[in-house]
Amino acid sequence: MDRRQLLSAVAAAGAGSLAGCVGSDGSDGSDGGSDSSDDTAAPFAVETVATGFSNPWSIAFLPDDGLLVTERAGDLRLVDRASGSVRRVDGTPEVFARGQGGLLDVALHPSFPDRRWVYLTYSTANADGDSTTALGRGRLDREAPRLEEFEPLYAADPPVDSAGHYGSRIAFDAADRLYVTVGDRQFKNFGPDHVAQDLSVDLGKILRLAPDGSVPDDNPFVDDPNARDAIYSYGHRNPQGLTVHPDTGDLWASEYGEQDGDEINVLRPGGNYGWPVADDGCTYGEGDPIGVSHDDREDVIAPAHSWPCGSGGFPPGGMTVHTGSAFPDWEGDLFVGGLAARAVARLTLDGTAVTGVDRLLADREQRIRTVAEAPETGRLYLAVDAEDAPVVRLTPA
Repeated sequence: MDRRQLLSAVAAAGAGSLAGCVGSDGSDGSDGGSDSSDDTAAPFAVETVATGFSNPWSIAFLPDDGLLVTERAGDLRLVDRASGSVRRVDGTPEVFARGQGGLLDVALHPSFPDRRWVYLTYSTANADGDSTTALGRGRLDREAPRLEEFEPLYAADPPVDSAGHYGSRIAFDAADRLYVTVGDRQFKNFGPDHVAQDLSVDLGKILRLAPDGSVPDDNPFVDDPNARDAIYSYGHRNPQGLTVHPDTGDLWASEYGEQDGDEINVLRPGGNYGWPVADDGCTYGEGDPIGVSHDDREDVIAPAHSWPCGSGGFPPGGMTVHTGSAFPDWEGDLFVGGLAARAVARLTLDGTAVTGVDRLLADREQRIRTVAEAPETGRLYLAVDAEDAPVVRLTPA
C-alpha cells in the first residue's frame, strides 16, 4: 500500500464516527458545488469528542481540556474533551430561537482565564417580535458551571421582522478589539438603497468594538455623522465566518451569497464589499445576475475567493487558519465549514490570494457549521449541524 492509499484508508476508518448525523436546515445557501476533493491526500483520522448536541453553532477552547459549545436552541454546554462528558452552563441570556436565530457564537476574552469573560452572540426580540443580533458577556464559573453577571453589550440597530441572516461570528485581534458580524436580515431590494449599503444602520456590516462593548476612537466612520460609529466594513450579505490570521493579523470573513456568490473576504477598515450592488451570485430560481462584477466598480473590494453563479456555490460557516502544529503540510491553510455543501473547504493561501481550494469529508454528507483549532494541540474541531449531532476532531494519522 502506497502513502496515498494508506492515508485514504485511515480517513475512511474515521467515517463511522460521523455517520448518521444529517443536520436540520436553519440556514440559507445553495446545494453546494464542486471543488476538488482532497480526502485521499489528507493525513487525518476523525474522532468523536462528544455527542448529543442540538444544532451546535460554535466552539471555544478552555484550558485543561475544556470546551464550550453553543446550541442554537439556547443552551451553552461545557465539554470535557478527554472524557466527552457534557454539562449545561447556566446564566445564559434568553434568545429568539426561530429560523436561523438563537444562541450563536461563543468566544473567550483574549486574557482568559485572568479575565474570565465569555462572549456570546445571540438573536433577541423586542415586544413587537422584531429581532436583531446581540452581543453580551458573562464571567465563567467553571465549577458551577455558570455565567455570572451576564450583561448585554451591543445590539445591532434596527431590529426587523425577520428570522434570518443574523451573521453573529466573533473574533478578537492582537489589540483586543472585538469584531462581530451582522447579516443583512434578508432584505431583497437589490440596489443602492439596500441596508448593506446604508451606513446609518448596522445591518450587513462587520462591527468593531472594545471588549466592554464601547466603540474604539479609531473606527473608520466615527467622524461621519451619517454613519454608525461601530461599523468597520459594509456591503455584506450574511457573514458567518470570521478569523484572524495568526501570522499576518489579517481579518478573514466568509459570507453566504444568494444563489451561489458565496465569498471569502479579507477585511479592510471602511471597505465596501459590494453586496448587493456588486456580486458574483444570482437570484434564486431565475438565476439573474445581482449587481455588477466587482471589477466593474472602483468603490468596492472584490473577494479573495468566490463561488460565482452557476458554480453550485459553497455556503460557508465558521473558519480558522491552521498553524501547522498538528498538520505541517496544512500550515497557513484556511479551513471553512460547509453547510449545504456538506464538506470542509481547505483553501491554500499566498498572502491574501487564494491559490487552491479542496474539499475534505465530502463523502460523509455532514453539514459542518464551524471549524476551530485547539490552541495547545493544533487539532481541528468541527461542529456538525444536526438536531442530534457530534463535535468531532481531525487528528494526525
